[in-house]
Amino acid sequence: MIDKSVTRTWIMRGTFVLLALTILFFNLLPLQTTPRTWAGPDLLLGFAFAWVLRRPDYVPPLLLAGIFLLSDLLLQRPPGLWSLLALLGCENLKGRIRNLRDSTFAAEWVAVAVVTTMVLMGNRLILAIVMVPVPSLTLSLSELGATLLSYPLIVLVTHGVLGVRRPTTTDLDSMGYRA
Repeated sequence: MIDKSVTRTWIMRGTFVLLALTILFFNLLPLQTTPRTWAGPDLLLGFAFAWVLRRPDYVPPLLLAGIFLLSDLLLQRPPGLWSLLALLGCENLKGRIRNLRDSTFAAEWVAVAVVTTMVLMGNRLILAIVMVPVPSLTLSLSELGATLLSYPLIVLVTHGVLGVRRPTTTDLDSMGYRA
């Protein structure tokens, strides 16, 4: 008989993939034909951070790498750079889970803000080093600000609508250890 926790894990992994593909679909839609001076939030990165901080078993590194690489290819970014930086950011946050579990949402938001800033600025720095055209600083800062301002809404959707909640101390992970 299949364990319910294993089934739930795979259902939630499929839900994350579906969510990521939906976000990418709407990013590819030509909603505005003139260039904008501001950028919207990076919802894919925000949802990845929210899911990693709540249930890292739902978003394993290989799944995240594949989703971010697909986004690089579809959004015509240098393949692999954003994927690597976003995956490093997710793994950094995954390492902070124990410290953030008992803290407030404000501490989580600050941790996400620091990691998001490092990912975006690292991307700009690496693009500048290899002499690839870098987006304007105002565009990058507006994306950073929009992502950070939308993070509470992302967490609300993740927690309230999708049901991705932090495990309690009595929950056991898939290997039988306390979470």
